[in-house]
Amino acid sequence: MASKLKIRKSVIDLQRDYDNGNKKELQDLMRAWKGIKELPAEDENSFFKLGGFHGEPFRGAGWGSSAYWGGYCNHGNVLFPTWHRVYLLKLEEALQSIKGCEDVMLPYWDETDEESLKNGIPACLTDEFFELDGQQIANPLRSFVFPKNIVDNVQGDNNLYSKPLGYETVRYPLSGLVGSDEAKAATLAHNSQFPNYAKNVEILNDNILNWLNSQIVVNGQVIPTNVNQKYKDCLNAPNYTVFSNTTSAAEWNANLAEGASPVVALESPHNSIHLAVGGCDLPTYDRSPIPGANGDMGENDTAGLDPIFYFHHCNVDRVFWLWQKKHGFTDKLEIISEYPGTNTVDNQGPTP
Repeated sequence: MASKLKIRKSVIDLQRDYDNGNKKELQDLMRAWKGIKELPAEDENSFFKLGGFHGEPFRGAGWGSSAYWGGYCNHGNVLFPTWHRVYLLKLEEALQSIKGCEDVMLPYWDETDEESLKNGIPACLTDEFFELDGQQIANPLRSFVFPKNIVDNVQGDNNLYSKPLGYETVRYPLSGLVGSDEAKAATLAHNSQFPNYAKNVEILNDNILNWLNSQIVVNGQVIPTNVNQKYKDCLNAPNYTVFSNTTSAAEWNANLAEGASPVVALESPHNSIHLAVGGCDLPTYDRSPIPGANGDMGENDTAGLDPIFYFHHCNVDRVFWLWQKKHGFTDKLEIISEYPGTNTVDNQGPTP
């Protein structure tokens, strides 16, 4: 007998139901997340274990080898949508492993929803506390406290993204760079400017709204963003290869016929949300309107250890499915042979 189809809902709808008194689904989601975060670090269903398959803590062939990027995630190639689809499923199965949470599904944060375009991130992903079973607890979806230290072994990073035991993930406008004494001092000075958590959420949401709707200003330079439109435009990509990743899309756009509209890869608005939530201000790359904002979502090494990652990627996966349905590729995907972006060494560097 076929199992009953389970549906992933919008976290905005779960929040709305909760606010209207229908609290069970959001409570069960919180209970499941609390559960996987409290499992021992080496448990196959622990958030530390699963979150760490994206980037740090590096393991296997990626540990300290200059031949590999380090993490297992794929970016800049055709495996980007499919790798992350399976990754979400493993996280979802872990949530369902917690007692009483067998029916919990991972919701998606629809960044194109009118609620998001008006207010930014749903409150359940940013509230500092949540009431569960009559007790006020730290909101499991807001951040993650590392149960072990992790070491940045990427060649050339100078341990920038190493994190100690007890480190708690942060989002824009804060910085989480603590991998050296110099970085730690700079981060302490930066974060001391933002002591009010509620105000920081306002600053974060203002940044989200600018990314979603229009533009950001970095060092006096106006950078058009309009992530909302990019999500819509990527659905028009004519084939999976160029839809799936920025490397292939860039090659396609470099060879467009005159007057033809450029394609937008799904990975493009995906990247923007990472930068909007985390910020990224490094000597080689700056997308933070507030100088020095370097939250965990802005960097591949640590993004998978912020819970909001999975609600964002669940939406990316939903848009992937919308593209599949629109173009008739629900049961197969076609790849342009030997095209840029069809090899795992393209863009990011090989993965273990």
